[in-house]
Amino acid sequence: MNRIGIALSETRDVERLLGMILQKAREITWADAGSLYLVEAAEGGQRLRFKLTQNDSVEFPFAESALPLTDQSIAGYCAWHGRVVELADAYRVPKSMPFQFNKTFDEQTGYRTRSLLALPMKNGKGEVLGVLQLLNCKRSRNARLADAKAVARNVHAFPEHAVRLGLSLASQAAVAYENSKLYHDIENLFDGFVKAAVKAIEQRDPTTSGHSQRVCEMTVALAEAVDRESVGPYADLRFSREQMKELQYAALLHDFGKVGVREEVLVKAKKLYPLQYARLMDRFDYIRRDIEARCAEQKVEALLKLSKKEAAQKLKALDEEARKLTAELERCAEFVARANEPTILPSGDFELVSDIAQKSYSDPRGARRPYLTADEVQLLSIPRGSLAENERREIESHVVHSFQFLAQIPWTQEYKRIPEIARAHHEKLNGKGYPFGLNSAEIPVQAKMMTICDIFDALSATDRPYKRAVSTDRALDILRLCVAELEVDAELFRMFVESQVYRVAVKS
Repeated sequence: MNRIGIALSETRDVERLLGMILQKAREITWADAGSLYLVEAAEGGQRLRFKLTQNDSVEFPFAESALPLTDQSIAGYCAWHGRVVELADAYRVPKSMPFQFNKTFDEQTGYRTRSLLALPMKNGKGEVLGVLQLLNCKRSRNARLADAKAVARNVHAFPEHAVRLGLSLASQAAVAYENSKLYHDIENLFDGFVKAAVKAIEQRDPTTSGHSQRVCEMTVALAEAVDRESVGPYADLRFSREQMKELQYAALLHDFGKVGVREEVLVKAKKLYPLQYARLMDRFDYIRRDIEARCAEQKVEALLKLSKKEAAQKLKALDEEARKLTAELERCAEFVARANEPTILPSGDFELVSDIAQKSYSDPRGARRPYLTADEVQLLSIPRGSLAENERREIESHVVHSFQFLAQIPWTQEYKRIPEIARAHHEKLNGKGYPFGLNSAEIPVQAKMMTICDIFDALSATDRPYKRAVSTDRALDILRLCVAELEVDAELFRMFVESQVYRVAVKS
C-alpha cells in the first residue's frame, strides 16, 4: 500500500492518475472489473461522471457519460450517503435498498456481474470526490470470466480484508486526485494568467496581435522536430512534457516587457508621431495662408499707391511670386510626407531635410521660425524604419523589462528557466545581439529556437502597418543570411525548414 500511495502521489496527470487508481484497486482486491465515477458540479447541484471502466474478461467500446447523483443507482447511493456497498450477488439486491443493479452492460456483452463492492473516495474533510466500483472478486487473479460458468467457479464475495484494503486505497486515491486536480487547476489558472498577459500586450500594441501565439506555436513545433532528430549535434536532445510547457510559457511571455515601453513608441508607424505630423501640416497651412495674406496686403498697397498700369504690373508680379512660394511650399510638404514613411531614406534626401529646415516664416507674433524644428529634422532624417536611435533603444529595452518581470515570479523547479529563455530571444550567436551581447554558448537552445521563429514572424506578419510583410520564401532567404552571418543556429534553421515549421505561422 505504501508503494501504491507513493506512485499515486507522484502522478500529476489527472487522466493517468484515475486509470492508475482503478487498476491498483482491482489488483489489491483481485477484482476482474471496475468502474470509476467522479462527483462534479452541475446546474442546480451535483452529478456523477462515469469516468472510466476496466475489465479483464471482455472488451467493449466506452464513452464517458453523466448520471444524476441520487441514491437510485449503486454508485449514486455510495456517493450520496458516503457508505460502502457490498453485494455478494449484484442481481440480488436487498429490498431495503433504494437501488437496483443495472443489467444493461451484462446483457449487451454477455458478461455476468456477481460480487460487487462500491467504495466512496473521501478526502480529508470527509467529502466524497468519487466512487470506486469493483466487480467480481476472483479466487485466482489470472482467471478469465468468459461465461456464467466461469463466474460461478471463480467468483466469490469480496472478503473483509479486501474491503479494508479497498477503503484505504480509496482514501489515498481521493487525496491524490484532489492534489492532482489542484495542481491541474493551478496550471489552468496560470495558463489563463499568461493568456491575459499576452492579451494585455496586444491591446497596447494591436499591430502585433497574434505574434506571441504564432511564435509560441512555431517554437514548440521546432522543439518537437528537434525531439525527432536522430543525427547531428541535437541528436541526443529531448524535451520532457514539463520542458515543453516551460518553453511554451517562455515563448508566450517573451514580449511581455513591452508593457514597460511607451505606447506611442510601440505603435509608431511613421517617423513623425501623428500629432507631430498634424502640427507640421498645420504649420505649412499657416505659411500658405500667410503667403496669400501678404500677397493680398501688397496688392492693396499697390492699388492705392501706383498708377493703374504700374499696379497691374505689380499685381502680376505678386501673383507670380505667390505662386512660386506656394509651389515651393507644396514641394516641401510633399517631400515631408514622403520622408515620413518608414522606408530607406536616400542619401541625397538628408540634404533636402536640412534645406527645408533652413527656410523660415513669421509666426503670428512676428518672430521668425524655421519650417522644421530640430526634433522634426532628427526624426525625418531617420535613415531606415520609423524609429530614432533613442526610440529603438526603448523598444529593445522590452527584453530587460520581460526578464525583470519574469524573474520576480517564484517559478516551480520545472519552470525556473523561463526568465533565462525569454531574455535571450534577441541575442545572436556571434555576440552582436541585445540586450546582453551573449555568445552562442551562453544562449539556451530554447532561446535559439525562439529567435528563428521570432524573426520569421516579424518578417512575414501581415499586421504591422510600419512595414510590408515579405513572402515566406523571402523570409527564409533572409534567415539564411542570418545563418551566414552567424546570427542564428544553422542546424536549428535546417530543421525549421525541413520540418516546415513556418507553415504553423501561415495557418494561424
